[in-house]
Amino acid sequence: MTLVPRSLLWRTVLLLALLLVAGHFAWLQLFRVSEREPRALQVAQQIASVVNLTRSALITADPAKRIDLLRDLAQQEGVQIYIAEPNEPVEPLPDRPFVRMITAELQRRLGADTRLLGTRDGMRGVWVSFRIDDEEFWVRLPRERLERAEQLRWIGWGVLVLALSVVGAFLIVARINRPLRELTRAAEMIGRGRTPSPVSESGPSEIRTLARAFNQMAADLKRIDEDRALLLAGVSHDLRTPLARIRLGVEMLEPQADATLREGLVQDIEDIDAVINQFLDFARVTNETSIASELDLNELVNAVLERYQHQGKPVSAQLGSVPRLQLKALAIQRLLTNLVDNALRHGSAEAQIVTGQSGGRAFVEVLDRGPGIPVEEAERMLQPFTRLDAARGGAGTGLGLAIVDRIARLHGGTVALTPREGGGLRARVEFPMMQAKD
Repeated sequence: MTLVPRSLLWRTVLLLALLLVAGHFAWLQLFRVSEREPRALQVAQQIASVVNLTRSALITADPAKRIDLLRDLAQQEGVQIYIAEPNEPVEPLPDRPFVRMITAELQRRLGADTRLLGTRDGMRGVWVSFRIDDEEFWVRLPRERLERAEQLRWIGWGVLVLALSVVGAFLIVARINRPLRELTRAAEMIGRGRTPSPVSESGPSEIRTLARAFNQMAADLKRIDEDRALLLAGVSHDLRTPLARIRLGVEMLEPQADATLREGLVQDIEDIDAVINQFLDFARVTNETSIASELDLNELVNAVLERYQHQGKPVSAQLGSVPRLQLKALAIQRLLTNLVDNALRHGSAEAQIVTGQSGGRAFVEVLDRGPGIPVEEAERMLQPFTRLDAARGGAGTGLGLAIVDRIARLHGGTVALTPREGGGLRARVEFPMMQAKD
């Protein structure tokens, strides 16, 4: 598990957020340092004014009215006056640059013997000493006089601006990434053998250039597939007519003709006809336009199984629980037929079809007991016109597994060719259990 996001969107937003946080923190540091001295001088001036006014009031006031004066100062201004006592318990304010600046300024304004404390007799506040003749007094001010409310307000505004900047960065990057998401969906459709609609050529110039190149690539791939399908269909169609004449000629051979020669010619004709059918199947898959519908995979397997059993071929099935999927019936039956024919042709005497679900995906497997396919050659065997003569024999066109792979990708699925336990080949096709309808 990694803390770094995997998507480009969230990686970009995270990077922008980190840059904004770093810039905001640097700005706060500069602000704190630059405003520290002016703020300290301002606070010291206010405290000095209060002390001077209090000292002057005490000196000039009628002694009989001093108690009322002190009461008014305490109630209206939050200023309390105490007479200093020897050996009284005191605690200084925290030793910070801001406090040191205030203390130095107060001593400059009120005298070098001025003291600034945080606690006296267990009472917290801002305690400032002053003298009237030889007697020392304490002025107790609310601690809020030293609180930097203005700085905290600026910090709050900065945090708000930072949050808005991150939201704005997300919206901007999401808008930039929107064409990339369209390109991703279109690329996935091409991977499934479909032709996507042209993606929108909008956004920054680099994204527009990429979208334009992608649309051109998709159009070129479509044209190449159409040309190849047309070529295969045309060649296959043109071969059918002379092939029919050859078949007719073989059937019209005189009875005394060599039976072995006749059987060999008939077999050759059937082989050529099978090759032509595979060419046509490959062309049909390339131009597949049928609509997928919600079908039961097991029912399609049973339909194919019944066909082989009527032909007396040793094909069995082990059907598991599979949900209904968005499938193209003829294409899936063609996929199953190719896998079973491949197993019967190159495997042992029988083939087995297995269905089920695992890891959120439905699967169908065709198992045989043939010589199998080396693991390093499995991926290559899914390419068109590929044969593995040493392991699977030299007959065929090399299109059977390629057709299976194209049909699987057409349904958003995958094909895996793996060795079977005990020998043989396991051809496994997996489909997503949640498929969007065409």
